[in-house]
Amino acid sequence: MSLREDQILRADGSPGIYSVVDKPTGVVVIPRDGDRLFLVEQFRYAVGARRWEFPAGTAPDRAHVPPPDLAVRELAEETGLVADSLTQIGVLDVAPGFSSQRQVVFLAEGLHMGAAAREHEEQDMDARWWTAAEVRTAVRAGQICDGQTLAALTLLSLHDSGDATI
Repeated sequence: MSLREDQILRADGSPGIYSVVDKPTGVVVIPRDGDRLFLVEQFRYAVGARRWEFPAGTAPDRAHVPPPDLAVRELAEETGLVADSLTQIGVLDVAPGFSSQRQVVFLAEGLHMGAAAREHEEQDMDARWWTAAEVRTAVRAGQICDGQTLAALTLLSLHDSGDATI
């Protein structure tokens, strides 16, 4: 990731500086088995707390990796799961007010267990299956509050309803 500061002219003609965090495209993977969703929990330094979220990530050292290949890699790395079916269901702008990063959202189904190969920072990661009802309850209670996970749940709901519009 890199930070850049651009000299800009605002709409009124006054000068300013716009800071942007540039980061390669990433993925969010929704592992689903019937009515169950698989989430991971890890410590998030920036907020000083552990967070439940869908497996997600990027490959700064492999920015050329196509999103479907990156999704396969992230799913296996964080969960050990391997999917028979991977469907792209949407794209998210992670934080368009200050970052150029986008994430492609995939639904992973036909899952079977392989071997997890977590990165060094992910060694304390927890993971488990949740029923859809448990996920909804945890979202309402603020226990699941990761922005990308919440947005991915919305895309999943639209995908399942067959309606690509809100």
